[in-house]
This record gives sequence, structure tokens and C-alpha cells, in this order.
Amino acid sequence: MALSDTLTTLAERAKAAEDHVSQAATQSREQLQAEVDKARDDVQAQTAKLQESARGAEQRVSQWWAEMQQSWRDHTAKVSNDIEARKREHTAARAAREADQAEADAVIAAEIAMAAIEEAEYAALDARLARMEADATATG
Repeated sequence: MALSDTLTTLAERAKAAEDHVSQAATQSREQLQAEVDKARDDVQAQTAKLQESARGAEQRVSQWWAEMQQSWRDHTAKVSNDIEARKREHTAARAAREADQAEADAVIAAEIAMAAIEEAEYAALDARLARMEADATATG
């Protein structure tokens, strides 16, 4: 997939995420649970896809990117584990604190995604500049 196509897909996915979160306020608990389950499955599938993509390009992937991927895998595993652990505890006060924490986690995840978009833009522009310089060197 071309970089511009990937960025377009990213923007579309961000809009879909925004729409899903907005719609959550009007859903029943059962509907919301189904959305949460689907989102968890989607995260796991995307993580697996990212890992497969990295395996296919290991020799071209920088150390920074490998560390970023590992950090992301660690983060998604921790979030999944935290969510499962929270489901096992049921006091009202604890549930309220956990809801606050889950909301804070969602904000942080969105901020990380924003940072990743910024990093992707920087990397794409830098890659384009590197290609221009390589082409100029080859013809000059």
C-alpha cells in the first residue's frame, strides 16, 4: 500500500473510532460490551498485522522502530490484562475509579496515536527527502 493510501486509511479509521466512541453513549450495556469485544479483537488483529509486517521488513526496520513496536505490543498486552483484571473486581467505588482510569487510558491511547501520526508524517517526509537526494545523486 502506498504511503498516501496508508495515511488516508489512517484518517478514515480515526474518524470511525471517533464515531464509535460518540455512539457508545446511546448504546445498551450489551451493545457496548459487544463493541468492546470487537474493539479488543480488532486491536489484537492489528497488532498481529503489525508484527507480521515487521517480520517481512526486518532488515529495513530501524532499531527505533523495532523498539516502538515492542513498546506498543507491551502496551496493548498491559491494557488487555488491566481490562480483564478490572472485570473481576466489582465494588461500586472501585468500579468508579476503574472507569476514571479507563477513560484516562483512552485519552493517553489517543495521544499516543496522535504522536504516532506525527511521527509517521515526519518519517514519510524524511523518506521523500532521502529519495529526492538519492535521485539527485544518481543523476548528478
